[in-house]
Order: sequence, then C-alpha cells, then structure tokens
Amino acid sequence: MNGAIKYSAEVLAAIDAGNPIVALESTIISHGLPRPSNLEVAIECEEIIRAHGVTPATIALLDGVVHIGLEADQLQAIANRDDISKASIRDLAIILATGKSAATTVAATAHIAAIAGIKLFATGGLGGVHRGAHESFDESADLTALSQLDMTVVCAGVKSILDVHATLERLETLAIGLVGYKTNRFPGFYLTDSGFDLEHRVDSADEIAAIIKARSAIGTQFKSLIVANPVKKEMAKARHDQILATGLAKAAHDGIVGKAVTPYLLEHFHTASHGESLAINTEIIKSNCALAAEIAVALK
Repeated sequence: MNGAIKYSAEVLAAIDAGNPIVALESTIISHGLPRPSNLEVAIECEEIIRAHGVTPATIALLDGVVHIGLEADQLQAIANRDDISKASIRDLAIILATGKSAATTVAATAHIAAIAGIKLFATGGLGGVHRGAHESFDESADLTALSQLDMTVVCAGVKSILDVHATLERLETLAIGLVGYKTNRFPGFYLTDSGFDLEHRVDSADEIAAIIKARSAIGTQFKSLIVANPVKKEMAKARHDQILATGLAKAAHDGIVGKAVTPYLLEHFHTASHGESLAINTEIIKSNCALAAEIAVALK
C-alpha cells in the first residue's frame, strides 16, 4: 500500500517548516452543502485559515488514495463528483483497498489528521447521540473517535437535530474535554443555546492554547478537547423547532436511518428554511476556521 497517503505540496511544506496546520473535513463539502456553494465555501474557508498564516489541510479519499490537503482540482472533485461516498473510520481501509472515493466525517478526518501529527481541526457541528437512540442505538462514531485521539476540535456544538442532552452525557462519560468560547451555554449548531449549561468557559485563543499545553502536561491529551463556538446569528428557535419536527417526521416516513439521517435532515432544513439554514451553516464553518487558526497561532 505504498502511496496510500499523500500530502499536498502546501501541507508538506508546512510540515517541513514546522508551521501550524488546521485540518478540515470534506463531508461538509460533498454532503453538507449544495452545489455550487459547497466549492465556494470550501475555498473561502481555506483562505480564512491562510490569512492567519496557517496552512489548511482538507482531508479526503480520491480513487483509493488518502489526501491530506487537496490541490485545486481535487477540491473540485470532492465538490462535484457524484461517486463521493461518506466515510467514517471503519470505512477507510475498505475504500482505500477498493480504489474508491469518499469524503471524510469528523471521526475519519480526526483519525487521519492524528496520523499526520495535525492536532487542530475545524468543523461545523459534531455528530452525537441521535434521538431515539435508546431503541435504535444510533450514536455517531465521532464520539468514540474523539475519546481516543489527541485532537482539539472547534465546532458549533453538536447538530441540533440530535439528542443534545444524551450527547453531553456521553462526552462526560468518555472524558472528552469541553469548553465554551465566549459562552456559558452549549451551542446547538443553528442555535446559540441548546438549552444546556457549560461548566467551563474561555474567552481567548490564548486560553485555549494554555489548556492544550496543560493537557499534555497532565497526560489527558489522548482524549480530545472540544471548543464550542456558537454561531453569531442564530435561527429563531420556534422556526427551528418547527422545521426539525417536520423533518424528523418526514425522515421516519421515508425510512431514513443511520448515517443517512444527518444529510437528509440538513437538506430538509435548507429547503424548508428557504436558504436561511444554509447561510447559517456557512457562517458556522467560516467562524470555526478563523478561531482554529487563531488557536494555531497562539500555540506557535
């Protein structure tokens, strides 16, 4: 399997020079945002990170090769090709060996980034415990992965389509660190406040960098740290709850289960909100990229 992992020229140069790098997932490009805005947002996010003097490393699998950092044509392929599946950690070896292509979830991105020694990761919202998981046992592999990896993940909390309370309980059980950035309340993706308190708050990238360094000193770095960064302009809660209720009912009627649920409900939000959720989703990932880059600079 020589050549199974390839670095972009930009990422390789950053590694050689010891410059800071922020990992980015690719599922948000292939499955989370509609065309053509998905490519536009992907390019803009990378530019936001570069503007801070940090190197972006978007991660994906193309034709049986893991790419850490994407060249321009590869980014276009992830955004526009119809044969891009959605890969979590368990899928990686299968896709690699069969020469297929896939975008990486939070779990898969964090896993590959850790292999490359990249320890900062910006995403939109985490996966977590799904509603009705006491019957379906549906829980995102994101949680298990982050309980085993030295990774700092900047996100807007967990997706509000999930069981937020159960997800918070699992984060505690799995000893995954959690801090709110300039907030005492846990954000819920489209919402700045999911309805739950946070125990720890930070107000600067320097504070986050200090926590990351302390994790290494105390030996807790093999569990991830989540930095919950609330969106600046949220969706009205009543509107959000109404769209979510209709989306959940529609998903149940259509028999949507497993990893198909999240993209299905996100698409429902985009359609039912007439683009409002898409605009919020875009701002979420851009804001998280900026904060992750600031943390990278603070660490350096």
